[in-house]
Amino acid sequence: MTVKPPSSRRRSRWITIPFKIVGGFVILSLLMVGLYRFVPPPVTWTMLFDPHGFTKDWMSLDEMAPNMARAAIAAEDSRFCSHHGFDVDAIAQAMRHNASGGRIRGGSTISQQTAKNVFLIQGGGFVRKGFEAWFTVLIEAIWGKRRIMEVYLNVAETGIGTYGANAGAMRYFHHDASRLTRAEAARIAAVLPLPKKRAAVAPSGFTRRYGNSIAARIGVVQRDGLDGCLR
Repeated sequence: MTVKPPSSRRRSRWITIPFKIVGGFVILSLLMVGLYRFVPPPVTWTMLFDPHGFTKDWMSLDEMAPNMARAAIAAEDSRFCSHHGFDVDAIAQAMRHNASGGRIRGGSTISQQTAKNVFLIQGGGFVRKGFEAWFTVLIEAIWGKRRIMEVYLNVAETGIGTYGANAGAMRYFHHDASRLTRAEAARIAAVLPLPKKRAAVAPSGFTRRYGNSIAARIGVVQRDGLDGCLR
């Protein structure tokens, strides 16, 4: 019987450790995504690290007013039902816009934002983007569009210490998200990019104009069937 020298065993161990780490991560991420296909995510990293604490109140997509999902599509991702997690055209447009200077614009889809919000921390640069892409592929394959939208509308930050459209509706309009009008849903969607700096009640300036624009586009989403994957 041949016995490997200690140095050879050490080299073998250093080679196998990275494969074990990667394999463990893949298995764990598959288990988490599979679980959240059926179970609401109890908390996110963003909620845990929110210095204001957090308020949330899960509501299924079936119970929520259709205006809310349409508003999210109108504001955040008009090709949500037609892409597979990544909107190449939107990413290219964002890159061209950012290269020209001015306000930074993102090209993330609702699927990418959901992956980030549920499984990852904010920030992190390109490393986080890599993990975000991995989880985006997984939720597109395992969850499907309805579940992605449902989770997104329940974990997205809609105000200081407020998470989800239902909690946002209660905070701003004093009724749950099942009764959101087109204008109310549009106002919540207008808050999503900067929830700590914008308010859906008596909005002014850009937030008011942006909310009115989203409200008008909700009709386009409905008319053109851009929310067809949610029906």
